[in-house]
Amino acid sequence: MTPTPPFPELITLVEERSAALREAAALAPALDARVPGCPDWSLRDLIAHLGEVQRFWALVVTEADPSGPPSKERHGSTLPESDLLEWFSESTRMLDAALRAAGPDTPCWAWWPESAGPHTSGAVARHQVQESAVHAYDAMEALGKPEPLPAAVAVDGMSEFFTVVMGSLGAWPHRPARVQFQAIEGPSWTLDLSPSGATADPAASGEPVTRVHGTASDLLLHLYRRIPLEDVRIDGDRAVAVQLREWSKH
Repeated sequence: MTPTPPFPELITLVEERSAALREAAALAPALDARVPGCPDWSLRDLIAHLGEVQRFWALVVTEADPSGPPSKERHGSTLPESDLLEWFSESTRMLDAALRAAGPDTPCWAWWPESAGPHTSGAVARHQVQESAVHAYDAMEALGKPEPLPAAVAVDGMSEFFTVVMGSLGAWPHRPARVQFQAIEGPSWTLDLSPSGATADPAASGEPVTRVHGTASDLLLHLYRRIPLEDVRIDGDRAVAVQLREWSKH
């Protein structure tokens, strides 16, 4: 696994990707444009969703209560109350302020099991990088001008996806398999799939049955189902790549 970026860098990446989403939305002729990566949503829905998400996690980090998420009463309304883009900008500022005040090691609630990742403000920041980056891509795609994810985001996103998202899915429902993902930029990741679930960075034992090649951005966007399987190169057992893509819907 590649090392996680330092906590201050994670916060900066959340800010940068959120700003990229706002910039894309500001160029849209109208916010009712459909979002290909989230076909039930308009661009307006996408912005409202991420703003709500950022306000929710700002409260989670601030409350620092690992026993459960904030109550509905504590959470209150998170719906936009003014100009949507300004409201979204304030949502990002709220999340950033909460993370900076907490530092990386404050315990808090998280939806993933502890076996998949720590329940800390640092882990929340790391996942919010992915949330903001993928949705910024969605906004750009809604305008017909998608741009690759920044390399720093995509490389760490691969490790985060394997440990947090796939680590939360439980037992692999198919024949056990080992899959290697190779980024053109150099990093690679190996994943073992078994009745025990997904194990990232397993012990060196046996060759992968499937190898997936592409840029780090394409590999991660493939896992998030934002680009078709045909946009990455697959060597070996293609059926395993198809099964993995379906199993890890997120």
